[in-house]
Amino acid sequence: MADSVQRIECFVVSIPRATPYLGPLAEGERINAKGYVLRKGNRTLYPTQDRSILVKLTTADGAVGWGETYGICAPTAVTSIIEDLLAPEVVGRDPFDVANIYEDLYDMMHVRGCFGGFYGDALAAIDIALWDACGKIANLPLSKLLGGQRYRQIPAYVSGLPRASVSERCELAREWQAKGFRGFKFAAVVSHEGVVTEMEALRRALGGDADIMVDMHWKHTAAEACALIEDMSAHKLYFAEAPCAPEDIDGLAEVAAKVVVPIAAGEEWRTVYEARQRLQRRACSIVQPEMGHTGVTQFVRIAQMAQAFHCRVIPHAAIGVGIFQAASLHAYSTLVHAPWHEYQHSVFDRNLEFVETTMACRDGFFSVPEGPGLGIAPAESLWQYRVA
Repeated sequence: MADSVQRIECFVVSIPRATPYLGPLAEGERINAKGYVLRKGNRTLYPTQDRSILVKLTTADGAVGWGETYGICAPTAVTSIIEDLLAPEVVGRDPFDVANIYEDLYDMMHVRGCFGGFYGDALAAIDIALWDACGKIANLPLSKLLGGQRYRQIPAYVSGLPRASVSERCELAREWQAKGFRGFKFAAVVSHEGVVTEMEALRRALGGDADIMVDMHWKHTAAEACALIEDMSAHKLYFAEAPCAPEDIDGLAEVAAKVVVPIAAGEEWRTVYEARQRLQRRACSIVQPEMGHTGVTQFVRIAQMAQAFHCRVIPHAAIGVGIFQAASLHAYSTLVHAPWHEYQHSVFDRNLEFVETTMACRDGFFSVPEGPGLGIAPAESLWQYRVA
């Protein structure tokens, strides 16, 4: 008789950090009563701690799979969805039916409009945990279950330069360059001295061989984005990420058609259905699936569709303790082309001490974790930060 899912548990962890995500507070920004900061640059709420949601899935035969998704805002919304809606429908299922389980859970609520957001994140956490359990049962790494690993090391680009001024951010970028990194992304939302000014300064500081990217944080109209990207292209911009509002598919397609710089998008997508709408419009040439939003099943489907449209895949990776990061590296290592994977150094490096894994990022490269499943599990030290 096949093994079956016996129990699913949720945990919220919140790890303090000295400097808020994206860097020091700007003039007029404040931390509110719930510990969030509203960034004026893109009118978006961010936590001042590293918060994440972990899922522990245990099978009847004792295999344990770990999943993770975002706990950035209102984390109990996600845990309630898992505990009240998803877990009862997964318990008793064969974990190797993981893709079928994802589709069944998706179908339960999509006619009610729940095909993204918190519901999609909850699906992602369950999906990652199921794939991890499958790897543990089969005694194989996730990459083998997905068709085979092509890369043991993956180039990492430094994402975010959390310093207060352009000169300080350039200095930080040079420090990373000295450590062997050659890709860098800066955040337009905190480019208070001007995004073109920062691009020009980084190019001067890093030289002609560095790949420099910009995250434009969905804050511009198509016309505004085209003008800014054109100015930055004079300084050899590698890609421009999220130039227009996420719902503005027409605007994204207009930017992609008018500028010579590759346009990247996709961190907010949960499913291949969202990817298809953009890819059919040729609205981007770089797709950025975020494992914490997609889970393994949708990550792979998005990546395969992107390849069918001859687009490059460069995964997004933000706040987490490392579990969905490990899943992302495994899935990415199976693709034909793996030019870059995002490296959120201010989160990744510190949080490694709270997990057991061989995963690391050194000298400009990620090492794909070894061992069955994801090759990662929470360390005992993580549970001091459990809040729910």
